[in-house]
Amino acid sequence: MERHSLHGGIDVAEPDRPVTELGEFLRSRRDRITPDEAGVNSYGRRRVPGLRREELAQLAGVSVTYLTRLEQGQSQNASDAIIDALARALRLDSDERAHLYALAHPAPADRPRAGTTEVAKPGAELLLHAMGDVPAVLLGRFNDVLAWNHAGHRLLAGHLDCEAPHRAEDRPNLLRLLFLDEHTRDLYVDWTDETARAVASMRYVAAQFADDRRLAELVGELSVNSPEFARLWAGHDVKLCTSGSKRFRHPEVGDLDLGFEVLHLPEGNGQRILTHTAEPGSASFAALRLLTSTL
Repeated sequence: MERHSLHGGIDVAEPDRPVTELGEFLRSRRDRITPDEAGVNSYGRRRVPGLRREELAQLAGVSVTYLTRLEQGQSQNASDAIIDALARALRLDSDERAHLYALAHPAPADRPRAGTTEVAKPGAELLLHAMGDVPAVLLGRFNDVLAWNHAGHRLLAGHLDCEAPHRAEDRPNLLRLLFLDEHTRDLYVDWTDETARAVASMRYVAAQFADDRRLAELVGELSVNSPEFARLWAGHDVKLCTSGSKRFRHPEVGDLDLGFEVLHLPEGNGQRILTHTAEPGSASFAALRLLTSTL
């Protein structure tokens, strides 16, 4: 039961309705913008600080009925003008706007047929190994490790079998490791920041594959076994994370301050290469060289 309906100036629960990713995302953004921020005159007793559905409809120039149908997945032909109007009313950033478009207009994706296993693109795997002492990992659409070079394995998961990515039945998944594996949790100095970034990035990618059973299974597993993941996933934060920095506390070489880059493959199938580098001449550079020189 949602609680943002307006009746006689008082917030009351809305009728039960089907839950869609689009509806949940719009509701989560409504909850995070106040009437003052949106330039709406507030009236009546409010139980929550966010926008009511009626207020968002007014700001976007659409009817409440249409917005309700859109949230319930009953309207599949929302124009770009309407999506833009909703994005402006909710003050979405560029990543959130792109996410809204992906949810409103899901495009066919290059994905494996039902029952098939995602495999590494051969050229991408060759590229990983050509990078030498640069830690690199080839990730699938939902953060399965499809391949890694030896440096990537030593940096991120030296406690696991290096050949594990080649075995579909126990292939590592970076998201699962981050939330459920104690070694990985200890690896990240800023574990809370890392989890928030990972889930926000997954939200962005997952919009392209919202009906994929593999995604539903992974989200279900992590939601049951990790309260932290369940809370972050329910927050619907969205961010396309392509570069930044991370702090590691590696069990073999100690503290590392590394930059990361995420390179999305041009096929648009969700596969991407994650690399880590250190500033030349820094203590982290020396520590990373020590780690990779023992291969």
